[in-house]
Amino acid sequence: MGLSGTVRLALGLGCSLPALMGGAMAQTAAEPSGDSEIIVTGSRIPRAAQEGPAPVTTITADTIRANGYTSVPDILRAVTQNGGETQSQQSFSGASFTPGAQQVDLRGLGPNHTLVLVNGRRIADFPLPFNGRSNFTDVSNIPLGLIEQVEVLSGSASAIYGSDAIAGVINFKLKDKVDGTTLDYRHGRTEHGGGASHRITATTGWSNDRFHIVAGAEYLLQKPLWAYQRKIQDSTADNPDTAVPLARRTFLRYNPDADEYVDPGAATCGALSYLNGGSTYYASRPRYGAFDDALDDYGPGYFCGSNTSIGYGTVISRREGFNSFASAGYELSDAAQLFVDAQFGISKVALLSDVLSWGYQNSSGSSDTTFYNSFDGQLDDWYRQFTPEESGGFGNVMTRNRQQTFSITPGIKGSFADKWSYELSYNHSEYKAKVKFPQIIAAKANALFLGAQQGVDEDSGYPIFNADPARLYTPLTKAEYDSIAVYSVYNPKSWTDNVSATLTSTELFSLPAGPVGFAAVGEIGKQGYDLNPDPLALTDYYYGLKDSAGKGKRSHWALGGELRVPVTSFLQLSGAARFDHFRFAGNGIGKFTYNGGAELRPTSTLLLRAAYGTSFRAPDLHYVFTGPGNTHPSATDYYSCRTEEPDEDLGDCSYAGEGIVAQRNGNRALKPETAKSLNAGIVWSPSRHFDVSVDYFRVSLSNQVQDLDIDTLLRDEADCRIGTTMGGAAVDINSPTCQDAITRVHRFTGGVNEGYLDSVSINPINIAHEKTSGIDIAVHGSVPTGFGEFSLSVAHTHVFDHKFRQYPGDASINKLAATSGYYIPRDKSTASITWAVEGLKWTLEGRRLGKLPNYDENAYIKASYLFNSTLQYDFTDHLRGSLSVTNLLDRKPVKDRTYAAYPYYDISWFDSVGRSMFMQLTYKLGGSAL
Repeated sequence: MGLSGTVRLALGLGCSLPALMGGAMAQTAAEPSGDSEIIVTGSRIPRAAQEGPAPVTTITADTIRANGYTSVPDILRAVTQNGGETQSQQSFSGASFTPGAQQVDLRGLGPNHTLVLVNGRRIADFPLPFNGRSNFTDVSNIPLGLIEQVEVLSGSASAIYGSDAIAGVINFKLKDKVDGTTLDYRHGRTEHGGGASHRITATTGWSNDRFHIVAGAEYLLQKPLWAYQRKIQDSTADNPDTAVPLARRTFLRYNPDADEYVDPGAATCGALSYLNGGSTYYASRPRYGAFDDALDDYGPGYFCGSNTSIGYGTVISRREGFNSFASAGYELSDAAQLFVDAQFGISKVALLSDVLSWGYQNSSGSSDTTFYNSFDGQLDDWYRQFTPEESGGFGNVMTRNRQQTFSITPGIKGSFADKWSYELSYNHSEYKAKVKFPQIIAAKANALFLGAQQGVDEDSGYPIFNADPARLYTPLTKAEYDSIAVYSVYNPKSWTDNVSATLTSTELFSLPAGPVGFAAVGEIGKQGYDLNPDPLALTDYYYGLKDSAGKGKRSHWALGGELRVPVTSFLQLSGAARFDHFRFAGNGIGKFTYNGGAELRPTSTLLLRAAYGTSFRAPDLHYVFTGPGNTHPSATDYYSCRTEEPDEDLGDCSYAGEGIVAQRNGNRALKPETAKSLNAGIVWSPSRHFDVSVDYFRVSLSNQVQDLDIDTLLRDEADCRIGTTMGGAAVDINSPTCQDAITRVHRFTGGVNEGYLDSVSINPINIAHEKTSGIDIAVHGSVPTGFGEFSLSVAHTHVFDHKFRQYPGDASINKLAATSGYYIPRDKSTASITWAVEGLKWTLEGRRLGKLPNYDENAYIKASYLFNSTLQYDFTDHLRGSLSVTNLLDRKPVKDRTYAAYPYYDISWFDSVGRSMFMQLTYKLGGSAL
């Protein structure tokens, strides 16, 4: 449903002047009131000042509402330090591996190098691995309406929090102080249709002299947005890299001997024209037909296809969920309090990345789909997609995930001897899911389309079928489709248990310049996961799938301490040290980390600060315990290129970019990843109405876990088999490198593909190194006037360099270069301006994303800008309404004329949702004013 013309005009004219600021968005710092002491993420010692030796960005509930953030991932996209590629809701790999989950990636070092906390405590990992490889924390299930504030610490923090805090820490603080009962309803719509949403939130609390409880609940219903509802991605005609649309190959017959498509004829496709919503037609692709002597080139290859079936996917997933939390405390005495915090959530996610398909697959799961067809006495190869008319609609082919999260933390806390505080707690967190992936049963589909196997062809070695090609072009009935299609059900779970004891004092003893702060922590716990996949998915039962199992656990203990020392009235030093020990798979690994910080305040308005720290990530459970499984990447067969087409450039070789099978297994001998981090900066706050900070950062990550590089293995294998490198240097085939490469690279031993590349065996190893550096800039200001108060917040991150090296001795890859194969920005900015007068508040927020490499990786696409606006009005002290418009200017993804892959733009950074409107109403019963 579109926005009214009046609303558009008012918001457009009202926002035009501040829009000249050019892009970015709001991140505000919460200021403590009076002399109250606060706990800042990155330290366990309470302090009176928000600013410390390392910068912490704080985003409050007021900021979340004022800037119109619609979800936790939306908040984190606005954080300028969050500069890495993550999976969007229409990510194909996300749908295949982690449906419904979303991640955060500080400094672009990967989601598994950012520690995510809720109320300062770890939560269980998403129970399925990111890209089928590593564990990570899902942020999509954290309830937006129950968040009090979000704290982002960028930089190493393992000396405080232990493993994973390499790129930084994000802590979500849920509401813990409530007076009265607050009810909140939000409704969202998109201008171009689809994706409507409803959210209801309620918080309440009660207390007496000794007991208090705070509780909240949130219900969310997010309806799906389909790709076919957006004109920029509803057809292959949207591909900017083709002069004429290239239809999807819905029905395709291929002759492997002649290397050409077999023409079905226009009449055959005409009989199928009602499929795919009436879009199926007699289509062709250049140079896939028979050789034409007159043209001295191959002619077009014909098939039955559709342009619009490519739009059968979700841009926004359907999600229905309930989340709740409760925090209660009972005062045993003035110096001791029992407490318990609990969170429970359940949600159902449904999404679709593409329709299902089929091609012949033998019992070994080979990627060779050729068979001998005795019907016409030749080698044959069939492929087809299954249309919505055959499957019974999209509802029957959506991936579904029912997720359940639960955390509980009982404990006791208090104080003694006037100067000491303590806390002893037990934390249990778990994440369970039931994931249903739609699949085609290979053997049943083979039998349905090809009939029974009649033996093996002696000449070719391929299985024999007597398959009438008319069967390929005959649509399935719903009953026939149901006989070969099924849901593969996974029941993964992850959990973490931790007992923690902390002891803190803001005055361990006093120095002339002031009291020394102290904190000590001890932890002991366990962590585990179990993918619990469909047992049939571990075999070649399903078409195009052979997954891996994964199950394991580890135990852990740690001891740490922290000091804050006022050296003089203007210089304060801080330091922390911690030792963590992990035991898993019969291995014991210990890691010592430390950090140090300095705060120099030459005047009351100026702070010079610096922090240096070490950090680590314990071996990832899935990297260690994953069982054997297959993925399907593309690779270059260097051996075939060099022996069969030695005069061709590798990029033009016929064996470049071939689809292969990667056979992957875990590695129980992995060591911890390690990192060093440096921050140094300046904060100037000449008045309570203005402050500015500039901070340099540098993170260096070593022993990073990466899978063995397939491209390197294939290059080594070619060198070893041929006996020389491409530069002519001699290579010993009996060397360990050669023997390892030849063992890992598997080639077909028969058939038309004999001798060509089939699969490569890989596993993760500690070998890579990554380093990034840059600056963060933040500005906050406010100007009171006779007609209201104006507030400004600006944040900007500029990356100086980001380099990655896979193997020692390799040249470093500049991840910011257009030719690097990585798509991360050098610059990211956010800003907001707010006008508040009496009960009215109006905010304009802007974001700027710096240039990114284009799809061809030979240039950059231009920077992009996104603007949002929120108008908020307090009708009474207890009733508030707001209207938010996201993507105010209805901007589409930046055009990349080389982007030949669907959906023809980078889904890590852009989407096609367009302008959206959210109306929110908040009512408070009792208590103080909103």
